[in-house]
Amino acid sequence: MAFILLVIIALFSGLLGSLVGLGGGVVLVPATLYIGLNLGMIPDITPQKVVGLSVVMMIFTGLASTLSYMKSKTVDYKTGYIFFIGSIPGSILGAWVNKGLDLPSFNLYFGILLIILSIILLVRDKLKPVEWFVKNGLQQEFTDAQGKTFVYGYPIWFAILFTFGVGFASGLFGIGGGSMIVPAMIILFLFPPHVAIATSMFLVFLTSVVNTASHIYLGHVPWLYTIPVIPGAYIGAKLGAALNKKIKSDTLVLVLRIILLLLGIRSIVEGILA
Repeated sequence: MAFILLVIIALFSGLLGSLVGLGGGVVLVPATLYIGLNLGMIPDITPQKVVGLSVVMMIFTGLASTLSYMKSKTVDYKTGYIFFIGSIPGSILGAWVNKGLDLPSFNLYFGILLIILSIILLVRDKLKPVEWFVKNGLQQEFTDAQGKTFVYGYPIWFAILFTFGVGFASGLFGIGGGSMIVPAMIILFLFPPHVAIATSMFLVFLTSVVNTASHIYLGHVPWLYTIPVIPGAYIGAKLGAALNKKIKSDTLVLVLRIILLLLGIRSIVEGILA
């Protein structure tokens, strides 16, 4: 039964993560902890193992999404590699800090992060784009299928500093970082939304490889549970990337805001009361 639930969780994580550029860890981590500990279906699960499972999943989520977005030519590889430079040391440091967290502390800090992410998603459409970063940074152009040209960009030093923090959160909590990267790319750097999502998933793939290596070294990966998670996440990511080209993700982002807020509150309460 646990394997079936993990397939469903991974499928939903991959689909939602790929559709809105999140990576899927924000779904997999709390859901797996819930069925594993609250329902008692995976009694040997720990926060460290859940994070290890999540980063392995995101390799395949990121890969499946990137392969799909490559066909539509919306992946900005140069940006992906620049952002990756900052995320490498951040993700390694986050994985190292993760090994010292007990379950109450993990729940508390993860809950706070989920609420912050839900607030970011809530206000991202209400914030006006900041043109300073584009004017004072590396500028690039993208022309969409309708012939509309977008000019976007960022100071490289700021991008590396910012992605260090995103990489740290990714390594610490097993999330893809897209929930922080995508709003920043759209609001601060004026990325076209589809380019931001596609490039975010490319970064999720690159970062997850480093994350996974760090967690394997630390002994955090529960290999048995990767069997249902990997194919579920891969198929879900393919579906999410396909849907991304056809529908607006506003409704799903709204649902995600509510889910993250509720999960965050629940996680904080569990962390305090434990």
